[in-house]
This record gives sequence, structure tokens and C-alpha cells, in this order.
Amino acid sequence: MAEENESMCFNTSLADTDSFISLDDIDVTADGSPILRFLICLVYSVVCAAGLMGNVLVLFFTRIKHERKKSSVNFFVFNLAVTDLQFVLTLPFWAVDTALDFSWPFGNAMCKIVLSVTVMNMYASVFFLTAMSVTRYCSVVTALKNRTVRNPCSAKWVCAIIWTVATLATAPTSIFSTVSNVTGEKLCLLRFPGGQYWLAVYHIQKILVGFVLPMCIVSVSYILLLRFIRNRSMKTSNPKRRSKVTKSITIVVLSFFLCWMPNHAITLWSVLVKLNVANWDKAYYIVHTYVFPLTVCLAHTNSCLNPIIYCLTRKEFRNKLRRLIHRG
Repeated sequence: MAEENESMCFNTSLADTDSFISLDDIDVTADGSPILRFLICLVYSVVCAAGLMGNVLVLFFTRIKHERKKSSVNFFVFNLAVTDLQFVLTLPFWAVDTALDFSWPFGNAMCKIVLSVTVMNMYASVFFLTAMSVTRYCSVVTALKNRTVRNPCSAKWVCAIIWTVATLATAPTSIFSTVSNVTGEKLCLLRFPGGQYWLAVYHIQKILVGFVLPMCIVSVSYILLLRFIRNRSMKTSNPKRRSKVTKSITIVVLSFFLCWMPNHAITLWSVLVKLNVANWDKAYYIVHTYVFPLTVCLAHTNSCLNPIIYCLTRKEFRNKLRRLIHRG
């Protein structure tokens, strides 16, 4: 997701390069432009509204109007919608935090809860997307080879594992998040006993577990699926199906990669700075002050709208949405 709201708050003096104070350690300066803060709040508000409406619709289609035919993919879509719906509900808190120049007004308990929910659902969202890509490949191969469809109960076990892993990955956030007084402002931050080193390790974990590994699995799964469909289409002379599957897969993979890659790339840069591998300079300050907040917005947008993106690439969901609109 993600997908999470991450902000880093620096002292207003550029000379104070040793004090890394982190709200899940993403770099937005406390003296950032009011216009930029307004833009972030606007994006959060729009994404929150669209995410609420979109994810509720997905839940309606996949659960309330449940069909006799159940599938693992639909079960994952349902859980993905639940995940991103929870994530959407944290955005108003981050919008207020941003509007107040990253001054946290909700207290220490809410800092832990909101930050933990944000990070946990970022992990869970990415994990469910990964599970869906693997399941989609297995489902297509199984169906086209006329094999027995697997019991959907296995999907429940996979979901249980995903939520467990996401919770464990979020444990450092839950333990070390706190409200700290910095230059007279109360900030919701991550405070690790080991300082910058453990903060860097924490971010490396997020980059690897929350992006690199899932992206590799998603890419391999969809490449294998495309190759299987292409070979099958050549035998059955059905290029139309191959074209639809290719288009669907391209949208899902590109949206995930393009929305999350800038965020993780700049986060990696901050890790290198913390480990003294790269230098703190004017370019770093400018990127983290003005560019990084926009990458956070982009990542949030993808995380919140994932179910919508995925469902609109499937004909059954498009037909349901069309019937709902006509009925209204």
C-alpha cells in the first residue's frame, strides 16, 4: 500500500544534520511550504472519499451479493478491500497532521494506533496483491488444463498467514512509535533505542518485504501467466483472450510499480544517508521537502484504489457495476 503515510520532520536548520526524527521516518520538513501541505491534504481527502466509495462497492460485489461460485481470487479481493478500507480511514488523521505542519494533536495512544494500522495495512495490501497474482496464475492453468479446482478453504489459510505476517512486520512500529516534543511541537514519531542504525534497518525491511520481494513474485507470476496464455492461444487460435489478459496484467503490474517505486527509491536514499553511505546535501533536502510528500500521496492513491483497479480489469465486476448504475 502500500502504502502508508510516512513523514520525517527535520529541524528547520540545515546545519543540524545529525537529528533524524521520524514519523515512520519519511522526510517532510516541518517548515514545508503551506501550498504543498494544502495539496497533500487535498489529495488525502480525495483519495479518502474515492477509497471509501470504491472499497465499499467492492465489498458489496464480493460479499453482500455473494454468488454461488466462489473463488480464491474473489476471497483475496474481499480481504484486499477490507485492508484498504482500514487504510483509507487513517487518512483524515494524516490530513490533520499535515495541515498542522506535522504537529500531532491526537495524543500518544492514537499515534500508536493510527501509525500501526497504517503500516500493517500497507504490508497486508501488498501481500494480498502478491497472493492474487499467484492464485490467478494457478487458477488459469488449472482451468485450462481441465483439472479439479482446489478447495477455497486454502485461501482462508493464506489470508490468515498474510494477516499474521503483516502484524509481525508492524511490531516495531507499534512498540517504538510515540509522541515526542521537538522544537516545541508534538510529533508522532518512531524512536528506536539504537538511533539511526535501527531506523535504517527498519526501512530496509520495508523496502525488501514491502516492495522488492512482492514485485519479483508478482512479475514472475504474471510473466508465467502471459507465457502460458500465449502458448495456449497459439494452439487454439484465440488471440483476443490473450490480448485482454495482457492488458489486464499490464495495468495491475504497472500501477503497483509506478506508484510505489518513487517512494521506496527516495526512502532508500534516506537509508544511505543515515548509514553515512551518501551525504546530506541540498539535493537531498529539496527532494525530501518537496518531492517525497508527492510520492507518499502517489503510494497512498495506489494502495487505496487497488481493489478498484483490479476489479475494473475483470468483466464480471464491470457488468455488476454497470447493472448497479442502470438500476440507480
